[in-house]
Amino acid sequence: MKENKVVNQIKDKAIWVVLVVLVIVFTAANPRFINPNNLLTLLRQVSMYGIASIGMTFVILLGDIDLSIGTIISFVNIICAHMMVNMGINPVVAVVISIAAATLIGTLNGFMVSSVGIPAIIATYATQTAFYGLALIICGGMPISGLPKGFEMLGQGYIWIIPIPVIIMIICFAIGSFILNKTYFGRYFYAVGGNVEAAKLSGIRVGRIKYLVFAISGFFAGLAGIVMLSRTASGNASNGADGFEFEVITCVVLGGVSITGGLGKMSGVVAGTFIIGALKNGMVLMNVNSYVQKIVMGVVLALAVGFDCLQNKKQQN
Repeated sequence: MKENKVVNQIKDKAIWVVLVVLVIVFTAANPRFINPNNLLTLLRQVSMYGIASIGMTFVILLGDIDLSIGTIISFVNIICAHMMVNMGINPVVAVVISIAAATLIGTLNGFMVSSVGIPAIIATYATQTAFYGLALIICGGMPISGLPKGFEMLGQGYIWIIPIPVIIMIICFAIGSFILNKTYFGRYFYAVGGNVEAAKLSGIRVGRIKYLVFAISGFFAGLAGIVMLSRTASGNASNGADGFEFEVITCVVLGGVSITGGLGKMSGVVAGTFIIGALKNGMVLMNVNSYVQKIVMGVVLALAVGFDCLQNKKQQN
């Protein structure tokens, strides 16, 4: 147990060291990286990943995966824009309905995984495919523009000098950390991910926990979708559809959350999210080819998961 604690402490500190090293390297390559305006832009860009990563963290802590969050973001983009532009619904009402729909999609995932017994990777891929198709039908494959004035404030506005999406991300991380550290639900997430049979024997209703976690994942993905819609000022089915979920998974796993479940901290996910943001922003400033950027992100995900698997093997031996 002492050895595991030492390893976890090293991992917690190492992820922040990696972030500092990245900042130093990109600043040396291009001094504009450390410019306050660029850092604020970086934080605004990464806010959607940070918000969505809260729910993904809970899912991975259970030892499951959610491939539907990218499509949930696309779906929310389309239905919220459609309600505001084509149906004349009040923006607040449209946002509430859209986030409720995202939560229901998450609940559907929970039903298929918990009640039906479909593996999470298949269940969430099914909803990913189905709701992306539904989003395309609603918008006819075309972007929806002409959003009400003032709606852009949510994704483009500032409170003092801090972008509103960054404030929303910080609040979401605080809520996620509170759930994991201060509530019995958080303890249940770790227990189910650590040993599902032992969790059942201890009286934890594993099925209900899975329903709850996938619903929470849908909620945070929906919230990220609303922020993205406000930031881009256009409902587009491609928003979130191009591998968004895998970048969120990279943030979470890179932050030290074990892909097999039962281990990880929200503080590590914060660092993982910032690392992904620094990588993407730094490569753009260095004029790295977009195709090469995808290679780099794939390698980072493989390294993060590979390191986690090696640690799990070492602990089992």
